[in-house]
Amino acid sequence: MPDRPAYLRIADTLREGIRDGSLPPGTRLPTIADLCEAHGVSEIVVRQAVALLRGEGLVETRRGGGTLVRVVPPARRVAMDRYRAVTRPLAVPETTFTRDQKITWEEYRLDRMFTRVRADDELGALFELPSGTELLRRRFVFYSRGEPQQISVNYLPWDIVGDTPVSDPAREPWPGGTLAQLAYLGRPPTRVEEAVRSRMPTPEEAETLRMTRGVPVLAITRRLLSRDDVMEVCRDIVLPADRVVLDYSIDL
Repeated sequence: MPDRPAYLRIADTLREGIRDGSLPPGTRLPTIADLCEAHGVSEIVVRQAVALLRGEGLVETRRGGGTLVRVVPPARRVAMDRYRAVTRPLAVPETTFTRDQKITWEEYRLDRMFTRVRADDELGALFELPSGTELLRRRFVFYSRGEPQQISVNYLPWDIVGDTPVSDPAREPWPGGTLAQLAYLGRPPTRVEEAVRSRMPTPEEAETLRMTRGVPVLAITRRLLSRDDVMEVCRDIVLPADRVVLDYSIDL
């Protein structure tokens, strides 16, 4: 077989060091000049190798700080039964997010933007309502201890939430989240449906969530139903894929 290109061989060597722990998280990689000398190649070859590792999410380059092995936060586990927990009486304020993150209410922050919109064809199909139906659109950015962890864009039927406290952004964050809000409106959720896909983040999502280039997101489309009525559509819940593990269980 022909020899692998030099930039791939250099990337292989650095990747192996990252995976076996000889280049632990936070370690600064050798300089471009040092790598050129060690491997007998030009600067452009080394830069190709580093760019490959950056695209894989293994390293990050900081202005004036060189290229470092990326520190990946431990992934949190998110299970479907988190919805069941929030339907019980709350001893302290919490939501599914604060439970997932294991944080207190004081360590929780929520940026929000509310707008009144009309359903497009996809939203109409998800709600099982005609296109053009009026909806409340809510965009949230969830923070844990000051760090952005999740973006959520959800929709609620305007004829149900309009002119209620649920449509008031000043009332957020609401203990118990959307599930508690629907119960407050007399429409407690009885079913949760989620569809999960992976994709690369948009530039706005990557910037908002402070993501490293090369890391995908999990995008979850969710429906909350009360009996036969679709009460909420979330399009989407966006999570950096390296920060979360989704746990699903089915009773047989």
